[in-house]
This record gives sequence, structure tokens and C-alpha cells, in this order.
Amino acid sequence: MEMIELKINGIPVAVTPGTTILDAANQVGVKIPTLCFHHDLEPWAACGICVVKAEGSPKMLRACATAVAPGMNVITHDAEIVDVRRTVLELILSTHPNDCLRCGRNGNCELQTLSEEFGIREVPYEQRVNEIPIDNTTGSIVLNPEKCIKCGRCAKVCQDMQGVWALEFIGRGDDTRIAPAADVTLDESPCIKCGQCSAHCPVGAIYENDQTKQVWSALKEGEKHCVVQIAPAVRVAIGEAFGMEPGALMTGQLYSALRRLGFDAIFDTNFSADLTILEEGSEFVKRFTEGGVLPQITSCCPAWTDYMEKYATDFIPNFSSAKSPQQMLGAMAKTYYAEQSKVEAKDMFVVSIMPCTAKKFEVSRCETMGASGFQDVDVALTTRELARMIKQAGIDFTNLPEEEADSLLGEYTGAGTIFGVTGGVMEAALRSAYYLITKEDLEDVNFMDVRGMEGVKAAEIDIKGTKIRVAIAHQMGNVEALLNEIRDAEKAGKETPYHFIEVMACRGGCIGGGGQPHGATDEIRAKRTAGIYSDDEKSVRRCSHHNPMITKIYEDFLGAPMSHKAHELLHTGYQEREVYKK
Repeated sequence: MEMIELKINGIPVAVTPGTTILDAANQVGVKIPTLCFHHDLEPWAACGICVVKAEGSPKMLRACATAVAPGMNVITHDAEIVDVRRTVLELILSTHPNDCLRCGRNGNCELQTLSEEFGIREVPYEQRVNEIPIDNTTGSIVLNPEKCIKCGRCAKVCQDMQGVWALEFIGRGDDTRIAPAADVTLDESPCIKCGQCSAHCPVGAIYENDQTKQVWSALKEGEKHCVVQIAPAVRVAIGEAFGMEPGALMTGQLYSALRRLGFDAIFDTNFSADLTILEEGSEFVKRFTEGGVLPQITSCCPAWTDYMEKYATDFIPNFSSAKSPQQMLGAMAKTYYAEQSKVEAKDMFVVSIMPCTAKKFEVSRCETMGASGFQDVDVALTTRELARMIKQAGIDFTNLPEEEADSLLGEYTGAGTIFGVTGGVMEAALRSAYYLITKEDLEDVNFMDVRGMEGVKAAEIDIKGTKIRVAIAHQMGNVEALLNEIRDAEKAGKETPYHFIEVMACRGGCIGGGGQPHGATDEIRAKRTAGIYSDDEKSVRRCSHHNPMITKIYEDFLGAPMSHKAHELLHTGYQEREVYKK
């Protein structure tokens, strides 16, 4: 490919055609400030912070959205450019609340960082902050329109990445704001609570519903037996909140921190991921061998479940009835663990630490989330919320000794931990499906064809002559084309193109969840993914059916996968929901 040669501040650089000025500058170590730009999104030059000059051009160019040209000589910083950028920031700040100390993004805010870099101490414009009420109707994410800087990231994420269209620009001029389509509340809108809007927001305009006070209260009062579980993806991301590299595996430190916070029992969602595989895998084998509805579609992701109940109700029969690992562990904690520990379910307070804001919605999604007779999971916290609790407790997280989870509901296999990445649920299921079909173990448990960051992946797995066609999709905007492929085959009277499908709402799977530390890019997601697979590879057991505690829970309590008792506690159902609530 012929390269394009140009200069950035006099520094020669050669780049591929289509490269933007912003990316070319990055290649020679020149940082151009941005605010509306995000690597996940197509640039649309909304904020004007990234303006630069090009020799021979009478106007300033927006570096994020301008492609380089041969022989271009770009100036990224001079007195005039810096002055323009400072003015843009001052104008943004003139319509932004001056309450940083009470903002959840204080110290981790892109607008705050840029203001500090440009040395802004005063704003020469009249403060004009529109008084707009906060929208906390979903219980999962909170929209604070007063803090919106109109960068448009959240709308582009919701529309382009996720295909949900719950957010858009409302109004004109000074009255322009981000709000749900039709100007309804978030809960009335098509919002699926995935939290990708909050993960991409550069300021504190959209954030997770903070429930740490409820957890602190339960820990402090001492009247409740406090139980906690941690999801697979949390262990490879929480270190970022303490200055560590993305992907650092912090499982043992997490167990230690949670004990220091005062939890009575430390369990691991990886354990119930293994349990999910036994239930979901057995369900798939039954459908596949006995003629059930295919393709079977995974149901671990609550944002995907919400999307399906609103936008793809024709696939309700295809959904696995198995609950997510979060909900399975909650049910097991308030039944099996309650029985073993002689603690009544009513006296338990179960907390889950999740990479996901939609898990806050899932805990009370329907009546089956209270299979124990009580709400099985009382509170779901995001990775960000747990990081704040650890800091509030004065715990030196990075220097904590590694500890173990409580074994009863804490032991897990490598299959359990890979639930945190796109393709992981499928791979874990195939490892055990092979055994359930053949009664033999795989020699090589790695299914490389289902791994990777492609939006939709397809593979055919040969299980001793039995062909199983699978598909994996992540990032909600990629799902509709896959569903239409299945619909088209059905309309044409053809065999289903797939037998088993995994869907995760967030890019990269749970490692890129809406409740993870801010700033995720594909580079960061790749590091988190590598951390997950390293946990799998170092596991002594890598197939869910080899987990001895899973075997024990069936022998002592559940009977067998898909038994009547297992169905009552570990399975759920789905219903059509209105896209816009009336």
C-alpha cells in the first residue's frame, strides 16, 4: 500500500490513506486534546477542542475528523490554537455546574483534566446552567442533564454501537440537551441499562446508580449475614482504579479486600458460571438431541435479555431458561448455603460485584429472581462502586495479601472465568457439551474459533462426527443482522444456520461492561481479555463438569442438572415488554 507522507510540527511521518490528523500526530508522539472523540466511535467533530492548522489552508481543521493529505504540513500547537482551545473550554464551562467536589467523576473527568492542563482558573462568561431534573428512573443508571457538555458520545454509543436509540439530542440552541427519545424518562424509553453511555461519557452526566450506602449500612448494622460474590471480569479491571495495568489479575486481593470490608462469606460468580454451564449445557444437549427449539441462545447478559424482550420477542422460545451466574449464586446462597451454615435466608444480605450496570436491573427483573422466597441478590454493585468502597475503607489494595474464597460456593474452573469475555460462555459450554454428548473429555479444551473481537463470529464444531454450528455476537448493534439471518432461513424453510448462539451486549463482553473503570478502548479490552485467559490457563481444572463443588451441590442438594429443584431455583422465563412504556 502506498503511504502518505506529511509533517506534524515539522516531524516527518508516513501513514496509510484515510488516517486522520489526530492519529498521525499520535504516531509521532504529539498529543492533540480531544473531548467528543472516542476510539470506539466515528469522529464527528462536535467539540472543536482538536483544532489544528495546515499550511496553505485559510481555516482551522478538526484533527479527529480530517484525513491527512500528501505533503500536508500540520501545526498542532501555537499561541492562536491554544487560545482557541481555551476559549472553547471556557464556553463549555460557562454552561457546566461548578460542583466538582460532589461529582462522581471528580478526579477522573476529561473536562476537569483539560481545564487543569489549560490552567483555567476563571471563566470570563456568564454562568448559564439550565435547571433540568436528574433522571434516576431505571435504578441502574442516572442521567444528570445539567452536567451534559453536548459532546454526543452517549447518543452515538446508544444509536450506533448498541442499536437501541434510547438517547438523542432534544431542543435547539442553548436549550439543546441529551434525553431519551420522545423526551420520556429513561425507564419509559427503550434503554436496556447496558451502561455503555455512562462508560463513554467524558464527564459526570451519566453514571451508575450508586448503592454503596446500602451495602455499608448492611455491613455496619451487624444484623445481616453479609455475603458477596465477584464476577469474572471484575478481577482483571479493578486494578485500574488503583493505578495498575489493565488485565492485572487481582482475584486473591479482591477476596482479601472484601473480608476487610466486613463480609461474612466470600464467594465467586465463577463458581455459579460453572453451575450455569451444567444447566445451560444440559438444556442445549436436550434440545439438540431430542428436537427442541433451536438455536438455543444464551441468557447470561441482562441487557441482552432486556433487548430481546423489547425488540426480538420472536426469539423468546430460543432463549435458554438458565438464569445468569449472578442470580444462580444468589439463589444458592439463600438456600444451599443457608442450609449448610444454619443462617436463615431472611437474615442474609447478598451483594454481587459486577462489571455491568444492567445487573442492578436483573436482581428484580421478575418474580423468579426471588426463588429462595426472598430477593436472591439484594444489591449489585459495579466495579467502580467497589473501588470507591475499598478507597473509603483505607485499604492499600495493591499490597494486599492474596486470599482464597470460601470453598462452598467459591471454587471454580477455567471455564467459569472465561464467562467474562466474548465467546467465553460458548467455549465453556462446548467444553462440557462435548463431555455430555460423548461421555469423554476433550484433549484440547481451547476453542480458538470462538475467540476474538469480530462483532459476529461463526464456527462449526465437530463432536465425534456430530456437527454443531455456533455463533457469537457482542456489542448490541451487531446482533440484529445475526437474528435476521436466522429469520430469513426460517422464512425460506431452511434449516437453522446455527444451533447455539451467545450474545453479550457490551463490546468485548463483560470485560467492557458499563460498570467497569472508565476509559476502555480496544487496547484496554485486549489486556483485560488476556488476563481472563491467563486465569483459565493456570486453572487446574478447565471444564465446569470437573468442579468438585458443583458435583457436591448436585449430590447434596439439587439432584441433577435440569431436575425439578434445579428448575425452581436456577431457571427463569421471559415476556414481551413495551419498547416505550405507557
